[in-house]
Amino acid sequence: MNGRIVVTAALCLAVFSCSGVATKTTQEPAAHYGVKPVQESVRSESLLPMAPYVAPPQKLDLCGEPVPLHIRDVLERFDREFTIVVYSHAQVYLWLKRAERFFPWFEEELRRRGLPDDLKYVAVAESDLQHGAVSSAGAAGMWQFIPSTGSRYGLHQSPQVDQRYDFEMATDSALRYLTDLYRRFNNWTLAIAAYNCGERRVSDEMAFQRVTDYYQLKLPLETERYIFRILAIKTVLSDPQKYGYMLPPGAGYPPERFDTVTVNLRTTVPIVALAQKAGITYREFKRLNPAFTTTTLPPGTHRIRLPEGCGKALEQGLEAFLASYRAPEAPSVSEAPRVSERPRVPEAVIHTVRPKETLSAIAAQYKVSVSDIQRWNGLKSATVKPGQKLRIER
Repeated sequence: MNGRIVVTAALCLAVFSCSGVATKTTQEPAAHYGVKPVQESVRSESLLPMAPYVAPPQKLDLCGEPVPLHIRDVLERFDREFTIVVYSHAQVYLWLKRAERFFPWFEEELRRRGLPDDLKYVAVAESDLQHGAVSSAGAAGMWQFIPSTGSRYGLHQSPQVDQRYDFEMATDSALRYLTDLYRRFNNWTLAIAAYNCGERRVSDEMAFQRVTDYYQLKLPLETERYIFRILAIKTVLSDPQKYGYMLPPGAGYPPERFDTVTVNLRTTVPIVALAQKAGITYREFKRLNPAFTTTTLPPGTHRIRLPEGCGKALEQGLEAFLASYRAPEAPSVSEAPRVSERPRVPEAVIHTVRPKETLSAIAAQYKVSVSDIQRWNGLKSATVKPGQKLRIER
């Protein structure tokens, strides 16, 4: 009997020892021999996966112009942008998917014009290859034209149409602008920097600092990072498998094929009616024609992009539709109150700028132009700040 009690006591002691219950008698021997107890946090950390280190390239060029990576400052500025890009897994895969749709077309345009292939990466840096992109400074479209530069290069902007969002027209304007900048600076790196902050700013800084090398110029922080971001994008997208990215066949967004129909409108026409005649939805019409920023098309000549095979349906039904369509009539003179003979005082509302809201978005909301808002408020640029009060005349 006493023997069984001794055995049972020994087993209980063993169970307590194995279960990790700490007792003074079990800890003292370990401390006596200099053995440190294993901490739980150490066990957990040892199980965490290691983030692989990806080394930046040692040699690089932009549009054939060597990047002086042997200069420590240049290497570190590039490494910052490269590290951000190479570990941005979701963003890189979205770029790769969208690149399958847009890069073949960009590359053909660049070859046709005799321009460097690297210029396609400018569009990635500007908008992530999204033609509906809008910046806080009022830049819009895939190539992020501000209103003044867009107008300078033939992109019409009105309350109903903003051609900065048309990816084909904007690409033509962007490549013409970059060509002009290269002719001015005779250097692609400076030309691309000027695309970001303006040719006058780059020229003024070169004259003031007495430096003609982009990598040695002190420029606005956004422009200083801009070239290196383009270089980082080029590095990863030009050889994605080297950096751990492998897009399976068929996973990208394929190029789209369109029918283009030119329409001449004598009056304002609802977009939904045109979409119906083409046999597509209003949403599809707006997606393929992002330059039309409201629900109607104004009078004039317009190029409409439709899914392949839908152009004929619109052409066949458009003439009869336009012949029978009557736009809603404005009130007749007899219906207008007599006080209208006096000089009209424009009604106005005060709009408070919300966070991340842009001047172009405000203009679209009130169906006025950006230039009108600038004129009503004495604005010299398209930049607005949250909380700013703007007068909108109606």
